[in-house]
Amino acid sequence: MKSHIILGIVFILALFKPLFAEPENHYDIVIYGGTSAGIAAAIQASRMDHSVVIIEPTNRLGGLTTGGLGQTDIGNKQSIGGIAREFYQGIRKYYDNPANWRWQKKEDFRDVGQARTDPDEDTKWTFEPSAGLTVFHKMLAEEDISFEYAQRLNRETGVIVEGGRIVSIEMESGEIYTGRVFIDATYEGDLMASAGVTYAIGREPNSQYGETLNGVQDNYMGTSLLGTQSRNQRNHNFVDGVDPYIIPGDPGSGVLPGIDVNGPGESGAGDKRIQAYCFRMTLTDHPENRIPFFKPEGYDEINYELLFRNYEAGFDGFPWINSSMPNRKTDTNNRTGFSTNLVGGNYGYPEGTYQEREEIRDRIRKHQQGLMWTLANHSRIPQHIRDEISRWGTCKDEYDTEDGWQNQVYVREARRMVSDFVMTQHYCEGLKVVDDSIGMAAYTMDSHNVQRYITPEGWVKNEGNVECRVPGPYSISYKAIRPKAEDCTNLLVPICISASHIAFGSMRMEPVFMVLGQSAATAASLAIEYDTFVQQVDYSKLRDRLLAGNQVLE
Repeated sequence: MKSHIILGIVFILALFKPLFAEPENHYDIVIYGGTSAGIAAAIQASRMDHSVVIIEPTNRLGGLTTGGLGQTDIGNKQSIGGIAREFYQGIRKYYDNPANWRWQKKEDFRDVGQARTDPDEDTKWTFEPSAGLTVFHKMLAEEDISFEYAQRLNRETGVIVEGGRIVSIEMESGEIYTGRVFIDATYEGDLMASAGVTYAIGREPNSQYGETLNGVQDNYMGTSLLGTQSRNQRNHNFVDGVDPYIIPGDPGSGVLPGIDVNGPGESGAGDKRIQAYCFRMTLTDHPENRIPFFKPEGYDEINYELLFRNYEAGFDGFPWINSSMPNRKTDTNNRTGFSTNLVGGNYGYPEGTYQEREEIRDRIRKHQQGLMWTLANHSRIPQHIRDEISRWGTCKDEYDTEDGWQNQVYVREARRMVSDFVMTQHYCEGLKVVDDSIGMAAYTMDSHNVQRYITPEGWVKNEGNVECRVPGPYSISYKAIRPKAEDCTNLLVPICISASHIAFGSMRMEPVFMVLGQSAATAASLAIEYDTFVQQVDYSKLRDRLLAGNQVLE
């Protein structure tokens, strides 16, 4: 009789189990964004024995690290530790395998530039996008991590916040994910924004944080707080004398595409403009792997009139930084006055709908496709430029696309969280030092141009470029990756961190994002372990765990 009662109770509990069981998509840590930061966070969460999922809006992991940025922006290699360093060690091992040298011999590759690898290093900082993807997949395969691809956040109503905590997030597909701590590892900060966290877009005025390199930079040589000279207007700019009008000398004819007649604004003033985006092109000169440049649909020659006039006014160089990657490939980036950046063409990206963002990406892609075809074929381009550019093309073996172009645009800056602490130029220059370091940055304070305007002389110029070295590696505060407590208590943001425009320009590098991703997951783990808000995580305990994970803190 007793056994029948027990079986009856078990049967009744089984009927009501769905009411008490955790949802199917429940995890300790939910990461939205499979960027390099998201991957590092997931690996760390797994190592700390937490259930974790990466939700990636596209079909490819790795963000820019697998999307063309293979010439790693790195100010000081020794400041990068932990999982980030493991990745670059994995890249070294990948290229130590002769089977991975398909298009050239290893001994024929010259590793040059800022990320060159010395013979005695156990890391390698220049790599093909496909190599980065392979290494990431290998690292992830060793962990217990769930993956969801092609799942975009419902940014309008999909983030449920109760009592200052994110309870769940819903995708456009209707899939719902619940978790104890959430990490926004996107370049855009979509989860952060949808959760109601305070953020900024654009450039603060210099007066807001007592900086000198923020805001409008319409002078030729800016000066840092330490007195260091910054290359502003003179670098990545047009030569003097380039006419901005459709009919040269005739303002009544209108201005050429891309010129802002309302620019540049008052020196040092803030605005909502953001630094230009481009695709970091993966090019090759190997005949068997090369896809020739082509004229894109909708090509209009007037969009390149400023390029022609720049040459005709005396410019005679190559408008690219064509950094060598293994297997006769490149990481090709913006350079000079008219290049791969679509200056002023991305202002709507941070807040844009998914469709609007896709349209912006498409415009940038077509700008670059048209640029490369023009440089390789147009009669108004100097012959020696045409001869060199036409040797190159996109790669057949990198992105699983017919034309060899990737989908990951270089989002140099979008939203930036505003916490109760903000990293500023003072910290980059060592004038202030944080007391709760979770990792280090060391790159130049760097901003690409944000606008084109007409000077009093009647010439076209770019504005917004800043390149100012920092004295050395500096620490990043834990408070820069967590929101104000009144905004959200279970969210961490390792990419769209709380930093001014110019400070973000130094910290916005892929190795640093990996470092911050690992640190975010470590903090999330402690918040779960001690059942506390992310703002209340004990820094001494966090520091110990970070050091145990081989992070470099100072």
